Amino acid sequence: MNSIAKSLLKSVKHGRAAWLRSSSAPSGKEHLRKLVLGIETSCDDTGAAVVDDGGNILGEALHCQKEVHIQAGGIIPVVAQQLHRENIERVVKEALGVGGVSVDELAAIATTVKPGLALSLEVGLQYSLDLVDRYQKPFIPIHHMEAHALTVRLTHHVEFPFLVLLLSGGHCILAVAQGVSDFLLLGQSIDIAPGDMLDKVARRLSLRKHPECHSMAGGKAIEHLAQTGNRQQHSFRPPMQQYRNCDFSFSGLQNLVNKAIMQKEKEEGIQEGEILSCVKDIAAAVQHAVAVHII
Repeated sequence: MNSIAKSLLKSVKHGRAAWLRSSSAPSGKEHLRKLVLGIETSCDDTGAAVVDDGGNILGEALHCQKEVHIQAGGIIPVVAQQLHRENIERVVKEALGVGGVSVDELAAIATTVKPGLALSLEVGLQYSLDLVDRYQKPFIPIHHMEAHALTVRLTHHVEFPFLVLLLSGGHCILAVAQGVSDFLLLGQSIDIAPGDMLDKVARRLSLRKHPECHSMAGGKAIEHLAQTGNRQQHSFRPPMQQYRNCDFSFSGLQNLVNKAIMQKEKEEGIQEGEILSCVKDIAAAVQHAVAVHII
């Protein structure tokens, strides 16, 4: 990654400067819209889109790896990397094709550089830098979480500042968006993210073996079963009630859930890996505890 990092820094310095010059330079000519190609490979989806400076999405394409990783019981970084490599060129060409745009017409190329799986990020970054070098385009590095926080401004008229809650398999962040690349961090998870915790609970409950959940990711399986479960059958105390701040914590809650599962397995006389009769009730109680803590 060292050579890629050096190339990235060089591209960022020249690219961002060129982008700022072209965006702010006065012109007597009628305004011509600027088109940006966005590329995303931070985890298990290969995505690309062409967006203009008015926030309009002209073309987009996505390759989802979900089915592969569900069979593996979780995301395997080297597998994700290989799938990104196999699909990134097709995805980018499809986004450009749908938008009716050529690379020559682009004003810049924007790509996720952090945070995320290093092996996955490397694929998108390397592909983008190749395009940048080949077509001499400015490069815009994108912070994954900042992008999520600002996406609402593509679809709704939202003025700064606004409160944003970012929840995923890898993050739990509460912040105030004060401007582009200007965020006030109020709180974040001090250990694991809620999505990660729900996935781990789903694996501990062996939900892939449940007839209603065999094709679902962990968090989705929990949510599905919770709809018909009785959360009052189990009580999990929300974390960090004694703290007066905006931070989150989910690892302790996961430990409480694991202990409850072990106790129920003993009561029902089953081994780990078998499905508990009360699995829907546990799912409902877990989802409720997570929601209460976030609220």
